Formats: sequence, structure tokens, C-alpha cells
Amino acid sequence: MAGHKENSAMPVVRDAADFDRRSGNILERFIFNNRVIFLVACLIATVFLGFSATRIHVNANFERMIPLGSPYIQNYLENKKELPGLGNTIRIVVENKKGDIYDPEYLEVLRKVNDTLYLIPGVDRSWMKSLWMPIVRWREVTEDGITGGAVMPANYNGSPATVEALRANVAKAGIVGKLVSKDLRSSMIVTPMLDVNPQTGEPLNYGVFADDLEQKIRVLENDRIGIHIVGFAKVVGDLIAGLREVMMFFAVSVAVAAIFVYLYTRCLRSTILLVTVAVIGVVWLLGLMQLLGYELDPYSILVPFLIFAIGLSHGAQKMNGIIQDIGRGTHKYVAARYTFRRLFMAGLTALLANIVGFAVLVIIDIPVIRDLAITTCIGVSVLVFTKLVLIPVTLSYIGVSESAARRAIEEESGTVAPRTVIGRLWARLDVLTERNWAIGMISVAVLITAVSTVVMKDLRIGDLDSGAPELRPESRYNQDNAYITANYGLSSDQFVVIMKTGAEGCRLYDSLRQMDDLAWALRQDPGVQTTTSLAESVRSVSSAMFEGSPKWLALSRNQAIVDASVSAAMIATPDITNQGCSVSPLVAYLADHKADTLSRVLKIAEDFNLQQTASGSTEQPVEFLLAAGSAGIEAATNIEVQKSIITMYLAVYGATALLCLITFKSIRATIVALIPLVMTTIICKALMVWLGIGLKVATLPVIAVGVGVGVDYALYLLSVQIAVQRRGDTLRMAYRRSLDFTGKVVALVGLTMAAGVITWAWSPIKFQADMGILLTFMFLWNMLGALVLIPALSHFLLNPKPRGALATA
Repeated sequence: MAGHKENSAMPVVRDAADFDRRSGNILERFIFNNRVIFLVACLIATVFLGFSATRIHVNANFERMIPLGSPYIQNYLENKKELPGLGNTIRIVVENKKGDIYDPEYLEVLRKVNDTLYLIPGVDRSWMKSLWMPIVRWREVTEDGITGGAVMPANYNGSPATVEALRANVAKAGIVGKLVSKDLRSSMIVTPMLDVNPQTGEPLNYGVFADDLEQKIRVLENDRIGIHIVGFAKVVGDLIAGLREVMMFFAVSVAVAAIFVYLYTRCLRSTILLVTVAVIGVVWLLGLMQLLGYELDPYSILVPFLIFAIGLSHGAQKMNGIIQDIGRGTHKYVAARYTFRRLFMAGLTALLANIVGFAVLVIIDIPVIRDLAITTCIGVSVLVFTKLVLIPVTLSYIGVSESAARRAIEEESGTVAPRTVIGRLWARLDVLTERNWAIGMISVAVLITAVSTVVMKDLRIGDLDSGAPELRPESRYNQDNAYITANYGLSSDQFVVIMKTGAEGCRLYDSLRQMDDLAWALRQDPGVQTTTSLAESVRSVSSAMFEGSPKWLALSRNQAIVDASVSAAMIATPDITNQGCSVSPLVAYLADHKADTLSRVLKIAEDFNLQQTASGSTEQPVEFLLAAGSAGIEAATNIEVQKSIITMYLAVYGATALLCLITFKSIRATIVALIPLVMTTIICKALMVWLGIGLKVATLPVIAVGVGVGVDYALYLLSVQIAVQRRGDTLRMAYRRSLDFTGKVVALVGLTMAAGVITWAWSPIKFQADMGILLTFMFLWNMLGALVLIPALSHFLLNPKPRGALATA
């Protein structure tokens, strides 16, 4: 990149025939001396990758959303087969709006829902639980001992007698508040999910599965029957459905960005070119993703948006150079080569900074974020061809309108006076290089940063809302979740501790006593509704075997009694432990999955485990492994996010600093470039506190994106400023030339990228709306920070006394 003097030094060539085509570096000569071949190759690539893009799938995978390297998640995965229903489950509640569950018509609808769900590919049928499934059983103490059976009578036919038998069985099974609502107006169907479709052997398509739920089960809803569905599969299905609406936002972003570019260039043909090439960049990205086996998921849908915004905004830099050269009378072919010659390395460095900002996300041990990092790096790499090469080559044929070129030169020469308040402020920005103005601006920045630093201390890791924070509070899913939470004693937020022993070790008194002690400790937390475990079942069965005497509602030290109680509990509740009696889940049902709740419960379990390990109080080894269940997995994910955030900061700022150092060859210039970025990160975290947004998988990438993209502004401004200063001009003059040559495009870049993502704020997907707001702020603040802080900081760090001092700074 060069300043105005460097531009003027390039001779005006009015006829392409007079231009020396052997000039320039080897890359420039190779591209522009073979323009037709290059354009044909780009056309073929666009057609081929466009066809591939049409075949890309939108899906999500449960295990790709969790940190697979976490020891807690490893514990869950190693024992997953022994823990049915304690990971990825779907829950369907069928409500009788005008009666209770003992209405024969209601029970018939419940049977239809049960049978329909049973046949949908992707459910684990062997562990389905509902009133119609034989796995749900009752037990009763009689004079002859303990008897029991399936809750739904084998001879049920809708007659009053069989309905009464069902009523009695429900009471004896103790499932009110679990599978039956507390007001007896609804019942629940619970089923674990499979990772693959058993019919095809391919990963389960959650979009198709959620559509099946809506078209085959929700369709049974009417004025008498209500259907409520919750679970990871339904959340993802709703997100995928929301993405179809999000595609409209992409079209809006294209239109808004095009308007901004046209208002800057006032050239229709070049605006259409920039928009088209930016869209081609997205097409290439999607095509490459499909060829490399990647899918679009709700969390990576922002990648095409970002690639479009980056491609369009930065392409304006190339447009700016060509317009100015053509305005001076240079032929469009020669102007394109001049622009390529001046801006290729600066543009490549900016793109490398973008890639670094995204690439550091690979260090986060969550597959979905790693995929986002890789695919975004692929997309930015594509821009090397579309932004840096295809735009100049194409403009060498079509050029720009004469009026646009003439207007650009008039503005640059200063013959057109600023007519607006913003224009007059822009013309006075160079005063920020003076001492008093610099001190004032830096003082304001320090004050804002100090306040934001205090506020950001309240930033929480994880979700801050109940239900599915990814969706709007008024969404159908969150309404369904609220209904279930209000009417059932056991929430869908399960925190599971796995008790692991040797074979048949769960029958030992010491093992059961420790499990019971941990359950008691967990129940002391206000966020825990209740707990269920083998130890609690054994106490209940032991009492039942002795005519229900409360004196026997305890863990007996008599091994024969314990063995009998465990065997009875395993028959009544098959998932209370595994067949080898070596893996037994302790389930804590939480009131919500907010970050504070998860942290407290996790600490209780960890402290208990440490105490038991230190005491060595049992003869047989007993391990309490964390963590399974939806809440346990989310707690492990929060830990990974918290652990990764510092590493991510060090990596992204370290790599960005290195790139700046290589570009500017100045430590002081690198500091000037990084300070606004650090401020942006601090203020963004404060903004997250004010907006009630937690730091989690969906929002973590925003920080890296803001730094990686934000450093472009400093690269554009400082590269020109330093080049002019090193030739001996004053700081104020150097900054003014930087504003004239690249500053307007820096402003355009910030506004265009912000305009492209602010539309996300109206997205039906809440986490995308949150990301849109945060990215809009970061793009605008990075742009403003660069424009006002770079001159102020430069006064103290880049204002050399002797000529050439910057060269050794």
C-alpha cells in the first residue's frame, strides 16, 4: 500500500498499448498477461463449486457440540452404552386440555403418539418410557412379598375397569411428577436418541427428525389435546428451520452492503461487480465445504455472512485505487495493474490477519468451533483469488464510470468542500495528532476501558436463561419447556454422576452408602429439585420387603437384604444400573441449567469425590465420575470454554502482534495497532454483561472474529501513515494522507460489515441475533477506534524527532 505521493509517482498511461507489459513482479505479469485464461478458469471453478454448493447439508451432531477431550466427557462417552437416556434424549408431553390422563380418548391419542414416535428412525426404542411401554412398571408390597408389572394393564381396552386398574398402577409406580404431571392432566414420553439413522447407517439428520415430529406427532394437537416437545434434537431442528428464514437475511445483507458501496463509488457497474464477486466467494466456500465433507450447522451459518462481508468490503479498497488512477487519466487496464501492484501485499497481509483470527479457534476442544475455524479459514483463503485478483482483472475490462472517477479525484484534491457535519468532522480528524487533542482522546478511551473492565467482571460462562437460550423466549420450544418445568417435578436438566465399581460392586453397603451421601449433599443445593439413584431405590425396596415399615427405610448392612433389594430395584427400574452392577448413575434434577447453578452443583460433586478419595474409607474401589446428563455435559462444556478463553486471547493477540510487527517493522506501531483491539475486547465483554449474554460456544468465536477482522483497519491506516512519515513528512500530514487514500475506505469497510450483520438482530434464532449485535458493535468500534486512537497514540509513540527515527523504532 502506498500514499498519495507514491500514487502520483506512477506515470499516467492513457493508452494500454503504451504500457510496458513486462513491468511488475512475476505474479502480476502471469495474471494480467493471461487474463482470459484466468477468467475462464474462474468461471469453470464457479460452475463446478456452485453445483457442489447445492448439495451441502444443514445438520448438527450432539457430540460435535461438546468438548470431546474433556475428562468429564470422556467419562460419559466411555460409559455411554451403560447410561441410556442420560445424554441426548427427546421428551414429548401429551396434555389433556379438558380432562385428565384417565380419559380413554386421551389414552388413545397417547398410544398413537407413542407408536408413531417408536417408528421414527433415530429413537432408541429399547429404552422408550411412557404409560404404554412395558419398561415402565409398578411394584407393591403384599402379604406374599413384592409384586409388580407393567403400568399399562395387559388387558386394557378402554373400559372403566381397566382405566381404574391403570389409575391404581400409576399410583403404585410412583411416577407422578416424573412421567405423569402433578395435576394428572398430561403424561410424558421419554426416549434416548441414536447417533445414526439405523435405516441408512448415516449420521442422524436432525432437520428431518424434527420435521417428522411436527408432521407426524404435532399434527395430532387440537383443541382437546396439547403436544409439548423438548430435547436437543428438537432445539437443533428448530434452529435448522430458522436457518431457512435466515437465508432471507443474507439477501438483505447483500442489498444493504451494495447500497453502501454504491453510495461510496457512485458507479453502478463496479458495485454490481463487487457484489457479484463477493457472492462468488461464498459459492466457492460452500462448494469446497461440501467437497471436503463439511456440513452447515446452526453455529457455522455465520461463516458465509462473514465471507461475503469481508469480500465485499475489502474489495472496495481495490476499487478505490482503480477509480483514482482512472480519474487521473490512466487507462483502465493500466489502472488495474497499478492497483494490483500497490495493494496485493497489503491485502494479503490483511487476509492473513483474518485467517489468524479464525485459526486460533482450533485450539478450543469443541468440534463445532474447530469446524467453524477451519471453514472460515478456507473462506478467507478463497478471497485471495476473488478479492485480490478477480476484482482487478475484471475491472481491467469494464473499468468504472467517468463520473465516479472524476468525483473521486475532486474529493481527493479537496476542491469539493464538506457539506455535512460528518464531512466537516472527517476533515478535522488530523487534529488528533496534536498533543492536547491526543491527550483528551486517550483520556476518554482510558475512562471507557476502566468502566468496561469493572463491568466485564460480571461476565458469566454458560447460559444465563432457562430453556433453550439459542431460541427466542417466546418460541414454541421455550413455551413447551416452561410448561414441562411447571407441571413436572423432574426437569429435563439432568446432572449425572456415574458411580463405577468392580463387577457386582454396586451391591456392597459401602458403595451404596457413598452414593447416598453424595445424593444428600446435592439435594442441599437450592438448584437441585431432587435426586434418583440406586441407593434411594434400595432403601425404598428394603422397606417394602418388610411390610413398608419406615424402620427399614435405610441401607441395611446385611448383604443378603441388600442383594435382594438391588435385584428387585433392577427389575422395577432397568436403567438404575447396568447388568453387571458396576455402572450406576446418580441423577440430580436441576431447576435450570444456568451457569451459576451448574457451577455450584459441579463443585459439590467434585469436593465430595476429593473427600472420598482422600479418606479411602471403603474396602472396594469406588469411583464417582463426572459427568453425564444434559446439565453435566453443559457443565463440562462451560469448563472448556473458561479454560480456552485465556489461551485464545494469547494466541490471537500474539499472532496478530507478530503479523503487525512483520508488516510495520516497528514495535511502537504494533502497540498502536493493538491497543484499540484490546479495548474492543474489553468493551465487548462489558456489552455482553449489559445485554445478558453469557460466554459460551455460540459467542466465543465473536471475540476472535472481532480481533482478526478489526486489525485490518490498523493495517490500512498505519501502512500509509508510516510510509509517508519515513519519507520525512510530519505526523499530521502523514495521517491526513492516510485518511485521504485509505481512511474513507476504512470507514466504508466498518459501516458495510456492520450493515451486513446488524440485520441478524431480527433473526428468529436468538444466539444469532446476539452475535449480530456483538459483531456490529465490534466492527463499528474497531473502525472508530482505529480512526481516532491511531492518530492520538501515534503522537506519543510514532512522532519521531529526527528524520527516519521510525525506521528503527
